[in-house]
Amino acid sequence: MGKGWVRLLGTAALVLAGTVAARAEVETVRLAKQFGISYLPLTLMEEEQFLEKQARQRGLAVKTEWLRFTGGSGMNEALLSGNLDFAAGGVGPMLTIWGRTRGNLMVKGVAALNAMPLWLVTVNPDVKSIKDFTGKDKIALPTVKSSIQAITLQMAAEQAFGKGEQGKLDPLTVSMGHPDAQTAMLSGRSEITAHFGSPPFQELELKDPRARKVLDSYDVLGGPHTFNLVWASSRFVNANPKIVAAFVAALEDSLALIRTDPARAATLWIKAENAKLSQEEAEEIIRSPQNEWTTAPKRMLAYLEYMNRAGLVTAKASDPSELFFAVPGATAGKDK
Repeated sequence: MGKGWVRLLGTAALVLAGTVAARAEVETVRLAKQFGISYLPLTLMEEEQFLEKQARQRGLAVKTEWLRFTGGSGMNEALLSGNLDFAAGGVGPMLTIWGRTRGNLMVKGVAALNAMPLWLVTVNPDVKSIKDFTGKDKIALPTVKSSIQAITLQMAAEQAFGKGEQGKLDPLTVSMGHPDAQTAMLSGRSEITAHFGSPPFQELELKDPRARKVLDSYDVLGGPHTFNLVWASSRFVNANPKIVAAFVAALEDSLALIRTDPARAATLWIKAENAKLSQEEAEEIIRSPQNEWTTAPKRMLAYLEYMNRAGLVTAKASDPSELFFAVPGATAGKDK
């Protein structure tokens, strides 16, 4: 082989290496969301292709694959197995996987999605507070023991029944997706007599004259707290910095749309989710002052401190920045 061929092959190798380097970040981004209007920022991101647009601005051509889960445990399993890039759910599942992966994958938060109150609603006329639940009641929530609803219920039980009694109501809980839980409780033909849900299911349930709210998570936490957030593994974040930056920028695009045009946001969400809410009902939830659309976390350390105390998570943190990646454009360092 002549020197000319050697030089030609060398040049080709350099070009190929440059091409590979340019395409080092993934071409398909796999994202997850669950049911409810609390995932509105992600629904808008999908419908308006905000992530694809932000990626193009960074020189990347990506496709998105949106997956649906009914709870955080399945999502965490998908993340750990490498079948999911961005998980989205409540604080409980995120802190659980954060604590369990400190020595390997190092899963952390990317950004919060909102701060929203969660209501425990019942159709049992004898239940006026959580102290009135008996063995005849079943409380539906996304995932027993680890969902944000389950953790909040344990915190409320500790407050109501005393130290060491945080698990008193756990035997009554049943894992169930919000749509199925709402249907089961309101049917009157199920063992489910209560549902610890989220918007818009809790608002719809209270339209039934039999239903009443017996617990508000804002009361348990002492004020507004993060409900949903997005998390990922360090392996993915380190290998795909442009995509992660594009995701955060796309999330801000979604939040900007919610703030500036809540009517359009409601219309897009209703159509995408085939929701049973009217335009007016959806807008009311989106505009509600108690529902904050923000990437900044709130009271996450309060959840972590309880989970530490209850032995659910052993890893500790003294600052919210320890729970999140340092992503440009995100406001994850503040925990009001």
